[in-house]
Amino acid sequence: MINLNVNQKAYQVDADPNMPLLWVIRDIIGLTGTKYGCGVAQCGACVVHLNGEAVRSCVTKVSRAEGQKIVTIEGLSKDNNHPAQVAWNEENVPQCGYCHSGQIMSAAVLLREKPNPTDEDIDSAMAGNICRCGTYLRIRKAIHLAAELQRKESASK
Repeated sequence: MINLNVNQKAYQVDADPNMPLLWVIRDIIGLTGTKYGCGVAQCGACVVHLNGEAVRSCVTKVSRAEGQKIVTIEGLSKDNNHPAQVAWNEENVPQCGYCHSGQIMSAAVLLREKPNPTDEDIDSAMAGNICRCGTYLRIRKAIHLAAELQRKESASK
């Protein structure tokens, strides 16, 4: 049995230690917001946070995640009110929407590390996330909006 902490909830899973974390999250735990895209860490659809860092769950062994803090798109916020989630909606970023849980999870780490990112910061941080629909300009605009929302939220506290 492998002990996992996913979205602040404890799970004991019976899985091969070499199984990708993605399959444990989706198929065993049942959280399907994290998507399978390529299986080789090239597209970013499977991004989750492992101890606050964006990782590709399709190539992360579940044994590496044991005892660590895992956050999926379902656990990013209680009411889908993380600044990135709000901005994604306000800017109508998703077209097909398949890649956007991974996009948002990557953006959340960027916003934590660089609360006022430049276009260059955004392009660099998001370079590993592929959007087949090509909504990159809307993604960048949403990240700028999320940064603004985050600053306003911090100022009101």
